[in-house]
Amino acid sequence: MFSTYRQLEKRTGKSGTSRPDYLQELVNEYQNTSDQEAKYQVLANLANFAYDPINYDWLWELNVVDLFLDTLTEPDEKIKEFGLGGLCNLCLEKRNKEHILNNEGIPLVIDCIFNEKEDIILSAITTLMFLISSDDDEKGALSDSVRKRMEHLSRSDNVRLKNLATIFLRDYFPKTN
Repeated sequence: MFSTYRQLEKRTGKSGTSRPDYLQELVNEYQNTSDQEAKYQVLANLANFAYDPINYDWLWELNVVDLFLDTLTEPDEKIKEFGLGGLCNLCLEKRNKEHILNNEGIPLVIDCIFNEKEDIILSAITTLMFLISSDDDEKGALSDSVRKRMEHLSRSDNVRLKNLATIFLRDYFPKTN
């Protein structure tokens, strides 16, 4: 459910931490903690906050889009999964989309469709669908290797992967279907 400023005020109360301050605390904790479990939890929280457009300006000011992009190069699969989920949640907003496209986001997301973890692949496909339109090729997103990977996934025994890959192929590679 999307929030309103009135709902945020009710939840926070007069003496509570404001949403921008709370988000800043989360970013600081993620950047400064050495506890991997805490990193997971904080990154998952940031990804959840990225779902609600009321938070977009605050997340933008805190460079959370870059933080999410940076996670895609991490070897830790959970970090990658939560960061990709956050990108997926943010990328429909025009400013965030342009930033992702202008900062090598497409190749990073494409790398994730070749991952073995189901949730990473699903988020990567969905993010690609949000970042490209059906009549253009955003920075190589509609490459032959992407088509081949989607064809492979469309034959998967995993119904979620199979269905999403089939939709991707139908929408972005209609001539090959």
